[in-house]
Amino acid sequence: MARASLDLDPLASIVQRLGVLLAAGVTPVSGWVHLAELAQGGEAPRLRSIAAAAERGESIVSAIVEVVSSVERVRSRSPSDSDASDAWRGLAAAWQVATEAGAPLAPTLAGFATSLRSLAQNQRDLRTALAAPAATARMVMVLPIIGVLFGLALGFDTLGILFGTPPGLACLAVGGALMLAARWWNGRLIRSARPRRLTPGLGFDLMAIAVSGGASIPRARAAVAEARRHCGLPEEEAEAALDEVLELSRRAGVPAATLLRSEAEETRRRARSEGERKAAKLAVTLMLPLGLCILPAFMVLGVAPLLIAVISSTVASF
Repeated sequence: MARASLDLDPLASIVQRLGVLLAAGVTPVSGWVHLAELAQGGEAPRLRSIAAAAERGESIVSAIVEVVSSVERVRSRSPSDSDASDAWRGLAAAWQVATEAGAPLAPTLAGFATSLRSLAQNQRDLRTALAAPAATARMVMVLPIIGVLFGLALGFDTLGILFGTPPGLACLAVGGALMLAARWWNGRLIRSARPRRLTPGLGFDLMAIAVSGGASIPRARAAVAEARRHCGLPEEEAEAALDEVLELSRRAGVPAATLLRSEAEETRRRARSEGERKAAKLAVTLMLPLGLCILPAFMVLGVAPLLIAVISSTVASF
């Protein structure tokens, strides 16, 4: 499904507040409970479910994963564009990695909130870039209807021709098929221009959390892999890219966490640039269904019935 209306800012605010509470000495369970008590908006049900599970003594990571999985099962029956499940799973993975690696949770959550805000900005930029091509696609879809109305305005019974004569019914069938094909084609082009990954750079962020807790590279890798598996996150970054960053850290004597976070930001910048490039390309590729489907449908539904009506009236006058 399309995800253009996704908004990660509410989750970023939740993570930021939770990090501040933990930095002030509030326990993780109490932090979730306090946030759930004041929660409003679309994320409130998830917060309350996670807080309730934490109060029962369940693992917070498992509670997040279970809540997200439950929401996904509901959305599979009633899809929604505003689902932030990938980001919630990223939060669960970050929490698990920080806990296993011994990294402080408060700075971890603050960094993750910054990452989410960056991703939210990426999403807003992509929505803006896609707005014009999507609006163009919707606008040209009404051209055949305008053709029919134009014929009626000229005083010709184009609707009667379309629905009451064999040639008109043939035009209606062909034009309808072309319109359906154009709608499917436009939708496919727009969906292909939208980002498939909502959390680019998350793999580098998770590795940065793991090494910032003092874990060795092998142990950090194992912790990240286990967190991904447990939280249902697919692999994102190639191992070669991760190895390159870690090797650079070793050679230069620079903390690996700093380089990894920098690489995560660079990954998000590349994702934004790629999204903008796809949106610019979309403005051109949308001309294909326009020329091959919509304009022929306009001719078949708008012009052909008008010509048939003119010919019929001319023949009848003799």
